Amino acid sequence: MNKEIKIVLAEDDENLRFLVAERLHSEGYKVLEASNGDDAETVILNQQPDIVLLDWMMPGKPGSEVCDNVRAKGFDKLIIMMTAKSQDIDKIEAYNFGVSDYITKPFNMDVLVAMIDNKIKFSLNNEKTESYKFANIEHLPNTHLLVKDGRKIELTILENRILLYFLKNQNKVINREELMMEVWGYNADVNTRTLDMHIVRLRKKIESNPDSPQYLQTVRGIGYKFVYQG
Repeated sequence: MNKEIKIVLAEDDENLRFLVAERLHSEGYKVLEASNGDDAETVILNQQPDIVLLDWMMPGKPGSEVCDNVRAKGFDKLIIMMTAKSQDIDKIEAYNFGVSDYITKPFNMDVLVAMIDNKIKFSLNNEKTESYKFANIEHLPNTHLLVKDGRKIELTILENRILLYFLKNQNKVINREELMMEVWGYNADVNTRTLDMHIVRLRKKIESNPDSPQYLQTVRGIGYKFVYQG
């Protein structure tokens, strides 16, 4: 690592916090720990870390409130929510209080580290906030916003993951299975109808005519392709 990456780890389960902190230290990250929501909020605002790993259920303040509060005070770096069960994802989706991404417990440490490494790669090569532009639209994945003709449009976490994957793989045909794996992960019990429904919603946000999409095109029998010649 060519610069010290600071991670705030907010988790009330002492054993899990210890294990995650140890592993992240061994990967060369600087880890600041918090065991409740109030401390987490203070540490995030004072230390301005590169990444926050935030437990969904914590004493003091829940992760959702911490996330909401630090976003309101201008913190725009990555916040990854750690949740105990996949049902919580629906709540995160519904509230949309500025979570950049999530990981469900119990998680494999290698998966967590890969997720963090992946996210950091961009910010190390690029000091400004991660952003992708196509046509008159800018996508800001950390805060899942689209800015379209100067107007802000919020994306849900899943729409955000889908769009980000397409923008990293422009003009490539992506089959549904690959996309579902990328967006929902290995053990996801998700069907193609759910995926298609998210695509429809995403099109409403990015296309001028969602019924005849210019960017997010269907490839019959296979999946989708994000078409843009920038």
